[in-house]
Amino acid sequence: MSYLQKMYARSQKNTAPTSKKNPNRVLGGLRGQGVDTMTVLGEDGSEHTIPSQKYVEGLEQKLRSTEVRLNKVEQQLRRLNRD
Repeated sequence: MSYLQKMYARSQKNTAPTSKKNPNRVLGGLRGQGVDTMTVLGEDGSEHTIPSQKYVEGLEQKLRSTEVRLNKVEQQLRRLNRD
């Protein structure tokens, strides 16, 4: 590719690829970094511990992957019972 083509040619933008990381490893890393919870001070002066957004998203991803695996196993079980 010539210099002018590199400079002026249209190229496809790289979109952010979906993460292929194991959710268990991601959640373990988040816990290790201490970002799984946040402490918020309430109006009455009491402290409330709430999960962080990243931690909740990690749990949701783990749940989705578990549901996908469960659906596959149930489908295989139905096929075996049918035969």
